[in-house]
Amino acid sequence: MESTTIKNDLLEYAIDADGFATITINMVNEPTNLFSIDFIQSYLEIAQQAVENPTVKGVIVTSAHRDFMAGADLKFIGNPPKNKEGLFKDILNVHKGFRTLEQAGKPFVAAINGTALGGGYELALTCHHRIALSKPSIKIGLPEVNLGLLPGGGGTQRLSYLIGIPKATTYILQGKQFRPTQALSEGFIDQVVTDQEALIAAAKQWILKNSAPIQPWDDKRYKIPQGGLMSKSGADTMIGGIGNLRKKTHGNYPGAQYAMACIHDGMLLPIDRGLEIEARYFIKAFYSKEAQNLIRTGFFAINEAKKGKVKPKGFDFYTINKVGILGAGMMGAGIAYVSARVGMDVVLKDTSVENAEKGKAYSEKLLQKNVSKGRITPELLQQTLDKIQTTDQTKDMADCDLIIEAVYENPELKAKVTQETEAYLNPKKIFASNTSTIPITLLAKASKRPENFIGMHFFSPVDKMPLVELIVGKETSDYAVAAAVDYVTQIGKIPIVVNDSRGFFTSRVFSTFTREGALLLHEGVPPAVIENVAKRVGMPVGPLAVTDEVSLSLALNVMDADQKERGKTAQTLYELLHKMAVDLGRPGKKAGKGFYEYPSDGHKHLWAGLKEHFPSDPDYLDAETVGKRILHIMALESYRCLEEGVLNSPTDGDVGSLTGFGFPPYTGGVFSYIDYVGIREFVEDCDNFASCYGPRFIVPESLREMAVNQETFY
Repeated sequence: MESTTIKNDLLEYAIDADGFATITINMVNEPTNLFSIDFIQSYLEIAQQAVENPTVKGVIVTSAHRDFMAGADLKFIGNPPKNKEGLFKDILNVHKGFRTLEQAGKPFVAAINGTALGGGYELALTCHHRIALSKPSIKIGLPEVNLGLLPGGGGTQRLSYLIGIPKATTYILQGKQFRPTQALSEGFIDQVVTDQEALIAAAKQWILKNSAPIQPWDDKRYKIPQGGLMSKSGADTMIGGIGNLRKKTHGNYPGAQYAMACIHDGMLLPIDRGLEIEARYFIKAFYSKEAQNLIRTGFFAINEAKKGKVKPKGFDFYTINKVGILGAGMMGAGIAYVSARVGMDVVLKDTSVENAEKGKAYSEKLLQKNVSKGRITPELLQQTLDKIQTTDQTKDMADCDLIIEAVYENPELKAKVTQETEAYLNPKKIFASNTSTIPITLLAKASKRPENFIGMHFFSPVDKMPLVELIVGKETSDYAVAAAVDYVTQIGKIPIVVNDSRGFFTSRVFSTFTREGALLLHEGVPPAVIENVAKRVGMPVGPLAVTDEVSLSLALNVMDADQKERGKTAQTLYELLHKMAVDLGRPGKKAGKGFYEYPSDGHKHLWAGLKEHFPSDPDYLDAETVGKRILHIMALESYRCLEEGVLNSPTDGDVGSLTGFGFPPYTGGVFSYIDYVGIREFVEDCDNFASCYGPRFIVPESLREMAVNQETFY
């Protein structure tokens, strides 16, 4: 008979009649099991009791939750203790405790019945054997670098011993997560089984066969796969890895550099010294501004946004069973796909059934790709496609819960389809316009029910881009906002809610990035410097490449449509775009020529003619100034959006900038970036830029006051 000997809020401990002890991780006050100092201390204490108990043959470590252990307690990580030295000592004590268990001669088996990430997988690494259920929902790995950290529970050392330096370095730096069968083939675990009963049986069997196990790192005869650090493969990994890391991160993610240093320095020494080195580097990464930015925005704020935190209070959940989409072009087709994918019925309308069918074919192409990768079955492909009804008849929209208009960016056309469709829509249902720049209050004039009219700005390609920017017009009701937030969370996207203005938040701020790139070119900065520096400071692509993607002629049309008198900067930009798109006939990527050439072999490169038409001076500006201008202008425009009430909070700006237009994640977003640079230095830089490059860098008085008072956004 099994008799429970210990039970607390963190775990349960039991010894059965056959002498098998089980430590079941069960954090009753948390939705998931978390690797925390409290848990570790409790675990080490109980595990030590099991070691000292002569009746115990071995220990099985498993979980009562759906996950084994999902990683570290980010509430602790997001709020580091002031005492760095104290934390360092705590980590060393943890290592000491685990090392005592590893060397005690009693077998420990990790019975992984759910996801084991970060500290959860590191706990499994301290066991002598790892068995996992072969459920595809389970993930195993060390993803810490994605949060600016590094594995701090022994992962950099133990995994390197276990699977070899080349593979461990690659997977730690990529933050790679594996399904159980992949984890087995990569050496992360030793065995997979099909069900819970088999899991515990296999653990017991292993204990019986291995009564005095030795960890590989304690076995003098053990050979590290592919050789140690001084072998050819170890040396090649380090030499190649340093270059690749620099190329990929440009030095913006110190956690990844420290992880590599842990492997390099630690693998030259015995395991205990290696763990001490890891602890030192972990502290450096943990207290870095980059890690805190990534945790605050990249984890907490984005996850809260995903759950619909921006939804107005007091409204029931608005379930969307059927969505109508007007326009089956790129955007409409993408919205149809993400809606059908989660089980919604979709009516996809265009001017002809043939056009609507072309839009539906886009979903088929994406689904087919998923079938070929084994992510979905052919049956699911068919079920999803059956959800999309194509039509050219407005009356087919009659019983939709939500209509999304996704026609061309033309106010007259949008007004026409709004009026036609609204006539069939239930008065309590919501009408949304997918627009990237046209004010919603203006578009809502075509509606009989402007209170149920909202802007819904998707990003291209819709299936990949996570953000949806919801725009509140002058008369948009909280009910419409709540319904729109619910739809966005139902399709698995991230909503932010902003107030009306031309370009809203994302398009307005992102346009300053492309504008600054063009102005730098006009001033004489070599185009390759502009593009490379933009990537070096963390933007996914350079501003000239983005302008090509969007199309220079489109940017020109937008400027033509804006009847405002152009200032000096706008006029310079207009003339540059006109010269490129009209005079030189290079309107962008679609035409196969813009700032870049697009040869048939697919390798785009900057157009050589830029040198002739925009003479450059390599010594005109240093790279640091170019990088600052590119990021500062976006942060400054974001602050204006906050001051004008377009944005409701700095957090919305940070989430929107990271997920909408690829602002560098290590900065934490546009507002965190101002804190990251330091508000006084940021204002000083902008003042210098305003005097040298123009009034677009003039700092609002309220931001200047913040700098004087040394206030921060977080």
